[in-house]
Formats: sequence, C-alpha cells, structure tokens
Amino acid sequence: MADKGAGPLSGVRIIEMAGIGPGPFAGMMLADHGADVIRVDRPGRATPEPVLGRNRKSIIVDLKTAEGIAIVRDLAKSADGFFEGLRPGVMERLGLGPDGLLAENPGLVYGRMTGWGQTGPYAPAAGHDINYIALAGALHAYGRAGEKPTPPINMVGDFGGGGMMLAFGMVSAILSARATGKGQVIDCAMTEGAAVLMGMIWGFKGMGAWKDERGVNMLDTGAHFYDTFECADGRFISLGSIEPQFYAELRKLTELDTDPDFDAQMDSRQWPALKAKLAALFKSEPRDHWCRLMEMTDVCFAPVLSMAEAPSHPHNKARGSFAEIGGMVQPMPAPRYSGTPTAMPTAAPASGSHTAEILEGLGYNAARIAALKESGALGR
Repeated sequence: MADKGAGPLSGVRIIEMAGIGPGPFAGMMLADHGADVIRVDRPGRATPEPVLGRNRKSIIVDLKTAEGIAIVRDLAKSADGFFEGLRPGVMERLGLGPDGLLAENPGLVYGRMTGWGQTGPYAPAAGHDINYIALAGALHAYGRAGEKPTPPINMVGDFGGGGMMLAFGMVSAILSARATGKGQVIDCAMTEGAAVLMGMIWGFKGMGAWKDERGVNMLDTGAHFYDTFECADGRFISLGSIEPQFYAELRKLTELDTDPDFDAQMDSRQWPALKAKLAALFKSEPRDHWCRLMEMTDVCFAPVLSMAEAPSHPHNKARGSFAEIGGMVQPMPAPRYSGTPTAMPTAAPASGSHTAEILEGLGYNAARIAALKESGALGR
C-alpha cells in the first residue's frame, strides 16, 4: 500500500469486488490518491492486472459460501465505499445488493459499474468498450474521412467514461455522505460516460460547427493544422496549430509564410490540398529534424512517441511521469497535489496476500480465521 497518510483520500476505505478493466481502473485511481482499497478476489482468480491492480490489499473470499458472503458484508460495514462491476442482479442474488448493505451501513456509497447501466433494454446484455461507445454516438466520430470508424483502443468507454467516471462519482458521493450521513447508489454506465466525454462535440454540433461525419472537422483530422504526419524515417509528428498565432509560428518555422495558399487556414475546402503540401514537407526530413525545429515552440508540436520511447523523453523524465514498479514501467499517479502528495505506488498484490491481516482488522480472531479456512470460505 501507499505510505500512510499519503494522498488526499487518506482515511477513506473502499471495498472493490474484483473484476477486469474499468473496475480495477477505478480502484487504481482511488488507491493511487491515498484511499485504503481492499480488493475481494475469488478463489482461482487469475493474477491481477499488474498496473491497474497496484496499491491494494487483497482478500480471497468464496462467494458461493454463506461464510464468504458474511465476510463481505462485514467488510462493507467498515467502509466508506463499495463497488462492483457485475451484470445487474448478480449482487442481489448473492445477497450483497445495495439495499442490504446500506441497511447495515447507512453511510455507505455503493458504486455499480456496467456498460449499459442498471436499467434499459440493453441492461442485461453482454458488451465491451467498442459496443458502449458505439451506442453513445462516440465511435461514429473516430476515424478518417471515407474510412470505417476506428476504436481508440478502449480508452473512451472502459477508462474515461467508465473507471474514471466511477472514481469521480465515488468521491463525490462520499463527500455527500460525510456531510449528510446518508450513502447512496451510483449507477455508472459506460455508454453515458462516453457521451459525457463528447460534451464539447455535442455543443459544436448544436451550434452548427460540427459535421456528423468522420474526418472532415477541425479536430478529427479534417484540418491540415491538426493532424499527424509521417517523417522521412517512418516516424510521426503531431500538430495542433489552431489559434492564429500558433498557425503563424508553424508557417514561419516551416518557411510556408510565403505561400499564399496557407492564408486560407479556416477554409475547409482548401484543407485537403494544404494537408498534401504539409505531408510532402514533413516526409522530406526525419522526425529528429522537425523536433529540433519545432519542439518547445508555440507551434503546438510534439513527436508521436511509442510506449517504448515515452518514459525516456526529457520532459517526462524531468517530471517523473513514469517509474519502474515491480519490474514494470508504469505511469505515475496523476494529478499531483501540493499539500497531500501521493506516494510511490506499490506493485499489485497476489490474490489473497492480505487475507489474515484484513480479517484481523475486522476483529476476527485466529481460531475463527482458521475455521473459515477449513470451511473453504477463504478458498482452498
């Protein structure tokens, strides 16, 4: 776990029902910022995700046993927050639904993470990130003109619209519970989270400033001044020269300020031709040439770094944006705090590493823990 007292969420206890993807990401966010996050693993569960599972304590509980269910209920009584990512109705069938847990701990915040939400026609159906962002109207916007939609890995549904949204909801509801003494249930649907992330684009569309098609708008690779370009060595650079002063700097440094065609920055009819000119220019030199020319200027420029390259870039090294934890390079917690800095993360624990410690913290004595092990409630 992180150093005691480290991070603004120090003193907050969260129970996490083990899952994959967005649930562990929410747990990582909360744990990274100081919360005491206890992950409830099931017997035989695979090794936890090495980055998303960091900064936790882990207990193994067999939810097929009455004793195992009782342990989870006891954990929930001790906690500020509790979250799960199972299909609607599963936790109720286990006897761990929000009604029962809030009856025993009225100040508990109970987070529910699903793709479609707890209600609606799709609620009981399976799905993945690609499906959630498709239904949200987000996936349709990702890709180049004339090409099919391109999923942005699983950043938008699982993590931005899911895990991060749930972590925000948990903190918000815990603040409310501490003020009012009343907990509540959070229905976090990745479809809705993905839609919220598109808020600015919905605003643009409402103002008539966004076409509902791919690759023809200013921010979706339609514009020549907001895109990636291949260099002579096969590597890439990125440009975001939107504002007039940044666009002027781009033209100056590339010696395109004498080309009158580039005066028509915001004429979308000219974008394809201007992009072709820029593509030819950037293809004429290797990436390092363009970095020497434009890095740390007001062009709004950066090299497109691979995962192998990013940790070694001077800016990322200066800020300590990455670190090796448990033999693996990982991003460090973000954002940063002046008064309650976060601690160096610790590696994801093996399932069940803290079972005895956690139970002792709940007041279970050695004899009771031994009996639970014997009964199989803690796995075999």
